[in-house]
Parts: sequence; C-alpha cells; structure tokens
Amino acid sequence: MSTSLTRPTTMVEVRSRQSRMMTKEGIQRALAFQPQPTDVIITPYAKSGTTWVQQIVHGLRTRGDMNFDEITSVIPWLEMAHDLGMNLEHPQVAQPRAFKSHLRWELVPKGARDIYVMRDPKDVAVSMYHFMAGWWFEPAAIPLALFAREQFLQPQGPNAYWAHIRSWWPHRDDANVLFLCYEDMKQDLRLTVQRIAAFIGCALDDELLALVVRQSSLEFMRTHQQHFDDHLIREARDAVCGLPPGGDSSKVRTGNVGDHARELPPETSAECDRLWREEIESTLGFPSYEALRVALSRDAG
Repeated sequence: MSTSLTRPTTMVEVRSRQSRMMTKEGIQRALAFQPQPTDVIITPYAKSGTTWVQQIVHGLRTRGDMNFDEITSVIPWLEMAHDLGMNLEHPQVAQPRAFKSHLRWELVPKGARDIYVMRDPKDVAVSMYHFMAGWWFEPAAIPLALFAREQFLQPQGPNAYWAHIRSWWPHRDDANVLFLCYEDMKQDLRLTVQRIAAFIGCALDDELLALVVRQSSLEFMRTHQQHFDDHLIREARDAVCGLPPGGDSSKVRTGNVGDHARELPPETSAECDRLWREEIESTLGFPSYEALRVALSRDAG
C-alpha cells in the first residue's frame, strides 16, 4: 500500500491537517511568555502585512542585514517557536528583540511593544487563498469562493478576522501599541518606516531610511523571496500535518490593494459585507472597512 502524502482536496481535509500544525505545548509556552519592556511583538491578523513589518523591523535594528535563512529564524513566531525547536528566551541577533504573533489582544503576552496592522478583509481572504493554495491544498480542487466561505467568512471562532480586529481596535491609542493600516503602508512606505523606527526606539538617519525602504519594497522582497517563504516551518511541520514536501508558500505575491475587486466572486464579497455589518458595525460602529480606515487616519492625524 502506498504511503505517499498528498495535498487535501476538500476543506474538511484542510482543517484536519491544520489542526496538527501547532502543538498544545507550543501554544501554552507562547501564552506564558514574559516579554521584556523593550521587546517588539508584531501581531496583525494573518495575511495583513506581518512579514512586511518583520522585514522593516529587522532592517532597522541591523542596518539592513540580510544574512539570515528565513525571517522566522531571526524574528520567531511565538505560537510556533517551541515546535520549531526555538527558545524564545535566547538572545537575538540585534536589539530590540522582535517576535511575530497572530494572537488577539487579550491573549498576546503583555509587557512588550506591539505593532498591529489592519487590512481590508476582502483582500485578506484573497491573499490567504493564494498563500495556502499549493501548500495546504491542491489549488484546482478548491476554488476561491469555497475557500473564503469555509476558511475565512466564519463569524465565530478564536481565529476569526472579526474577533481579532475587535480585540485590537480599542487599544489603538495605547502607548505601547502602534496601530497601522496596510493600505496606508502601501501609500507611504517611507512614513511607515519612520513611524516604526520611532516606535521601537531605533535611531534613523537618511542612509538607513533609504536602505530599509528599498529592502522592504515589493520588488526587493520578491527578488529575495527565499527569505520569506516559511520553508523552515514547512520542513519542520509538513510531514506532521500529512503534507508532501515541496509546497509553495511564498508570502510575497503582489501586495496589491483591492485585488478582491478582480478575484472575489460578487456573492462572496456580499457575504463579507454582511459579516462586517454583523460583526464590526454592530460593535465598533463603522459601516465599512473604509470608514474604519478613515477613523484611524483621523486619530493618527
């Protein structure tokens, strides 16, 4: 009998494989982590600019050093560190120490400086689909509409987009939180780098600013995508998750704003609008993502 591994072709299979990704002990260690006051935790919802901010932070603290295997090796993922054999307490290559997370505010370890990024949920859904296709499932077997409905457009659950943004929004003005908007980052990367540098306490001169802006550009990160493709996670966890080796998981694709208008089926877009009204407008009072973005810009200004 063949024991070769295959990629899932149904969302039921996808969820089953994903349930093996993180161990209970790994998650418990992440939740129990006690950061230092100077630590930085980069904690957006998935596919909302996490890797982008990791690259900016690492470039600022090392003056653009690209001598690393994969970004996870120099900015550990709190929830995955134990399962990758990484000790969160170990010194890092530069100060400040930096970590990645996708935890909601109430779960993220307290005492550090947190960077949050919000992104249009429709673009998040499209980006997540392309990221997982070819790694977690056979792309031809699961269309975008099905994936979005089963994986992303769920109102409840600990990993729901809606609960995540609701948890962080009330803390956008906290002294230890830098609350960013993905679309604004795209619009003015230079200003974004300046804001992050000031937040993490990194002295910024013109040379370093130009270097970090260049190295966090889409063109640069796509050229060096081997540093941002999660291959360390795939090598450590694919077999455990029942996935064959060699999957494509590059996190640097187009980085576009508004891809959903071209790719997301109208009925899926309408479902996202409905969930926004039920999950966000009913609690935060904003009728659309754009209204939330305008409010954030007004607060920042």
